[in-house]
Amino acid sequence: MQIGMHEIRNYGKPYIIAEIGANHNGDMNLAKEMIDKAIECGANAVKFQSWTDKSLISKSEYKNNQKYDDSPKKHFGSLQEMVEKYYLREDQHYILKQYCDEKGIDFCSTPFSEEEADLLEKLDVPFYKVASMDIDNIRLLKHIARKRKPVILSTGMATLGEIEAAVKAIEDEGNFDICLLHCISIYPPESKDIHLNNILSLQKIFPDYPIGFSDHTIGVSVPIASVALGAAIVEKHFTLDKNLPGWDHEISADPEELMFIVRESNIVAQALGSFRRTISEAEKNKKPKFRRSIVLTKDMKAGEIISENHITFKRPGTHIRPDQEQYVVGRVLKRDMSQDDLIDWIDLV
Repeated sequence: MQIGMHEIRNYGKPYIIAEIGANHNGDMNLAKEMIDKAIECGANAVKFQSWTDKSLISKSEYKNNQKYDDSPKKHFGSLQEMVEKYYLREDQHYILKQYCDEKGIDFCSTPFSEEEADLLEKLDVPFYKVASMDIDNIRLLKHIARKRKPVILSTGMATLGEIEAAVKAIEDEGNFDICLLHCISIYPPESKDIHLNNILSLQKIFPDYPIGFSDHTIGVSVPIASVALGAAIVEKHFTLDKNLPGWDHEISADPEELMFIVRESNIVAQALGSFRRTISEAEKNKKPKFRRSIVLTKDMKAGEIISENHITFKRPGTHIRPDQEQYVVGRVLKRDMSQDDLIDWIDLV
């Protein structure tokens, strides 16, 4: 899959998405500052969320959540108050998209309705990100698929059957630019519930599509580990301050952590290299110095027959190799040689 100039593939250099989501807290100056910091950290994209007070949550849900507290540290007030404060207005989409274009980072967002997907189409986003909650929203999946842009689909809470059905819905619309993200929709999940090996399983089950990881853990270890398993995309929530009020700040990476994730993920991806057994030129150049050659254990005269106890193996590895010992034992020396002399083929009869 291609996103702009970036090739999205398993075991390649990971495409890093800094998930701002609603962490801008409705403040466009904060949103722009977060974009600047994401660029400074080396992220490839910043991602927002496109929903309104009407497109995501029903009136009954608002009534059932008069008080909303998604954090052990902070009490935020009602769910409706939170949604009203933090949703990204239409004009703000244009402001942030233009800012990202000027700064040279990909702008993307997760639409939660067909209308919001249409808004993102007007903004010419490079791809559509579908949240885990909508993996069974076939109508929305098909609507997005018809836009003929890459679709990145999180798989949190989904059974394998649901993932297969979602992929088929996108394929049925003629869209085969799909990336699946292994995801655990708990904020944060316990380590035992992450099951990063699912990345390998998804690679086998969906061999035609790259597989990535959407991370909700605290810290940097797990997203970097996902790269070691070949994650093509790493999505990580991002904040400037974990103590800010809001849904996701506490489980988000701060700038120092995001910079670490970007840097170390790139190192890991490069270090993975090829599945073929490969000897680098640098290693080849090391061989003569680091390997051993056959040397004499004592002074010997021309005409003497070399026995096994007459030879041993020492550096450098510039002459006859230790694994060629059988072709040296029993041979006759052509010339006088001293202890520790390196034997060459021309020294033997």
